[in-house]
Amino acid sequence: MRLLHTSDWHLGRSFHRASLLEAQAAFLDHLIATVREHDVDAVLVAGDVYDRAVPPLAAVELFDDALHRLADAGVPTVMISGNHDSARRLGVGAGLIERAGIHLRTDPAGCATPVVLTDPHGDVAFYGLPYLEPALVRGEFGAARASHEAVLGAAMERVRADLAERAPGTRSVVLAHAFVTGGEPSDSERDITVGGVAAVPAGIFDGVDYAALGHLHGCQTITERVRYSGSPLAYSFSETDHRKTLWLIELGPAGEIAADRLDCPVPRPLARIHGRLEELLEDPALERHEQSWVEATLTDPVRPAEPMARLAERFPHTLSLVFAPERTDDDPLGSYAERLRDRDDHQIAEDFVAHVRGGAGPDESERAVLRGAFDDVRVEAAVRDGE
Repeated sequence: MRLLHTSDWHLGRSFHRASLLEAQAAFLDHLIATVREHDVDAVLVAGDVYDRAVPPLAAVELFDDALHRLADAGVPTVMISGNHDSARRLGVGAGLIERAGIHLRTDPAGCATPVVLTDPHGDVAFYGLPYLEPALVRGEFGAARASHEAVLGAAMERVRADLAERAPGTRSVVLAHAFVTGGEPSDSERDITVGGVAAVPAGIFDGVDYAALGHLHGCQTITERVRYSGSPLAYSFSETDHRKTLWLIELGPAGEIAADRLDCPVPRPLARIHGRLEELLEDPALERHEQSWVEATLTDPVRPAEPMARLAERFPHTLSLVFAPERTDDDPLGSYAERLRDRDDHQIAEDFVAHVRGGAGPDESERAVLRGAFDDVRVEAAVRDGE
């Protein structure tokens, strides 16, 4: 059976205030063309269809058009909600839409009820695990702890139990939206840390033939059977070096996996350039970036006059301007942003406590209070988004 694995469309998202609607429409055109060209048997969309819980009308129209075209192509589609989606909104009309071969899986309670498709070698059971916010679904799964590993592990136990009752030789595919250990994040993903932990082990998907993952925006192979498709478009300059692709998965008669990466259309290349303003304006080696979306980091010791306007003369698609003046390591005026680089919210909060106490950081009980506060804020936002 031939599967096309994609995720993280983030319909409605812009790129540093530059609209991506045309690029997202072009990707969906490419998706439909790929389905037809490669004679795909099923499309898998592993969450974050939209960029926010209440998407703009233009994004909803794009999604509606994509559903109609997938249905017209006669290709079954299995789709789950991600942490950016409102599961309730995305799942509206799922029963009716299913009649057209579009299978929306947004309710955690239904994770062990698969979509079953058949090829000449037998049945393939597709289990859709929507994004599981631990504090909200712990009760549903009877999990011992409100953690990603606990709730996803409980969901997978239900999947394996259902699979064990099916005919011998039934192959299986799981769609999930999670941060799996070994994955490489970017600046584009929303933090899903709970209790200081975001990742779950890849072994949590043991027992299924293929796990089609969403959430991380880089296409990645965690194991032969556990893969991220990544987002079809770049959504931050941290994705400058990403190759945006779809996974074309061949699922063999005994569950063998063969995988090919199919490139997605690139609306405009990304470039990160770094140096003093005059150097950037004169360096002939940067000519290849003149039509790229550009993030420029200026290292001038003193901020130059009208830097954005001057950069735009050579790089008209400059979207981001960063100042990082050349300084010595012991310069007290060093960039605060540099000191915070690669530190998450929990670490920043702990650093603040240490700062106001003259160097004495929080003890373990205080760390637990801080983690709980961050978790409560995120859960409150998740509940609000789902309403």
